Order: sequence, then structure tokens, then C-alpha cells
Amino acid sequence: MQLQTGNLFGVEAKRGVDERIDMLVTGQRLNVERIVSMGHASPEGFWYDDSRAEWVVLLSGAATLEFEENATRHDMRPGDYVLIEPHCRHRVAWTDADEQSVWLAIYFER
Repeated sequence: MQLQTGNLFGVEAKRGVDERIDMLVTGQRLNVERIVSMGHASPEGFWYDDSRAEWVVLLSGAATLEFEENATRHDMRPGDYVLIEPHCRHRVAWTDADEQSVWLAIYFER
């Protein structure tokens, strides 16, 4: 048996560089990613639109998600999570520029 181990907080992000995305688990119907942001946001006018559901939790830092429907915004602090249904268009509007925002995102088919 081979163990895969790691630490969700054992990464460094730098401002001005792309977000860091690490694939932790992959499967036919499930992906688990660690995303590390530091002052990153989605480009203006860009919307994520995934055919899979996404459950995402913010483990550290601070962020704001924006949803196209009703132009709603959702401020997130450590421990906050959200379930995003398939094809729910959303974007990262803001992440803290002074502290790493570490996300755990689980993508799955509904």
C-alpha cells in the first residue's frame, strides 16, 4: 500500500504570480484541489462555468466570491464553505493580498 501524505498549509504563494493549484486527489467522478491565492482575482468579465458541482471551503485568509445570478457576492473567512451547483457561473472577486488564502475545492458529478 502506498500512502499519499502532505500538509494543506505547507505551501507558499506570492503576490503577482498566478494562483497555485495542486491536484490532491483525482478520480473518474471526483477531483480534490488545494488552491492558494494571495491578492488574486478572476479577470474582469470571466466566469467559471463547470459541468460538475464544486464544494469549496476557505481554510485561511479572506476572499469574496461573486455569482452571476442576481449579481450576488459572498464574503468568505476561514471555515466558510459553499456548494456551487453545476453551471452556476461564479468568479473570485477578491482575495487578501497580505495573507495566503488557502482553499480546498472538491469537484464532483451530481
